[in-house]
Amino acid sequence: MEELKTLDKTKTILITGAAGFIGYHLAHRMLAEGYSVVGIDNLNAYYDIRLKQTRLTTLMSYAHFTFSQSDIADKEAIMGIFAKYQPALVVNLAAQAGVRYSIDHPDDYIQSNIIGFYNILEACRHYPVEHLVYASSSSVYGSNKKVPFEETDFVDHPVSLYAATKKSNELMAHTYSHLYKIPATGLRFFTVYGPMGRPDMAYFGFTDKYFAGEPIHIFNNGDFEHDLYRDFTYIDDIVEGIVRLLPKPPTADAGAPSKVYNIGNNSPEKLMTFITTLEAALGEALKREVVFKKVFEALKPGDVPATYASTDLLQAAVGFKPQTSIKDGLRKLARWYVDYYGVK
Repeated sequence: MEELKTLDKTKTILITGAAGFIGYHLAHRMLAEGYSVVGIDNLNAYYDIRLKQTRLTTLMSYAHFTFSQSDIADKEAIMGIFAKYQPALVVNLAAQAGVRYSIDHPDDYIQSNIIGFYNILEACRHYPVEHLVYASSSSVYGSNKKVPFEETDFVDHPVSLYAATKKSNELMAHTYSHLYKIPATGLRFFTVYGPMGRPDMAYFGFTDKYFAGEPIHIFNNGDFEHDLYRDFTYIDDIVEGIVRLLPKPPTADAGAPSKVYNIGNNSPEKLMTFITTLEAALGEALKREVVFKKVFEALKPGDVPATYASTDLLQAAVGFKPQTSIKDGLRKLARWYVDYYGVK
């Protein structure tokens, strides 16, 4: 790929949240292509730590991978890692994720997403980097009704603390970019799924409950005509977008070398369509019919009715937009799940 060749393989890439879903897939891609990666993760127990350890074991098989079990909220540890490894590129994917979890566990979000991100910015300030790429979220769009969501939309009314922390990250990054000329790119992710995914995500939970013989809970009031819409984005498309952006730091044309991009599938699907497609994918992997037991409930606080990304800016910047269909993506997810957990 032409864009990737511009990255110097003698320079170190630091990835926080390296044992997480997106962090693992990005690190694995970069390591497989010969890059040196320093990974940071605190290996917390927000979800099954065994899955994180499985991902980490794969990464540790590469000689040019270095791992530090550290928390980005620990400023001394982060400064020490930057001082030691002098990364040229930083991808901050460590964060406390989840909209609903933020309602009952706000401290975790302030600690990781605000204090932790501040520490990353401070480290990039004192140990200058060529490009900081960081995770934002489609959640910043809140209950915006105009679709598709565009990066220029008004996003000052978040409906969850998680969304508020991600919007704060964008503001903090812009400020540090303006003051200290740190090239920074924020990525608003739209419902990422795929093999080795997060067990707290709905698609994973649906699959778990099927094999446990339990019903899945669908928060759309059973209203199929006005169902929830989501821009489901396959993990390989997310990684491709990050890889293409890494060697393209923003310039200071607008007063600060800071940019924000949507990275979504640009093709929203009804939640029920996603569920029936997942049933079909599991049925194909298991070679039998699969039908979930379903319980319909009201929308939960903090949830939004639709997420739908305009990806025009990303495509203009790197000549790429996510394109994996949910049918193809869920087939890969189902095959991985069946093989990994040995279910029948």
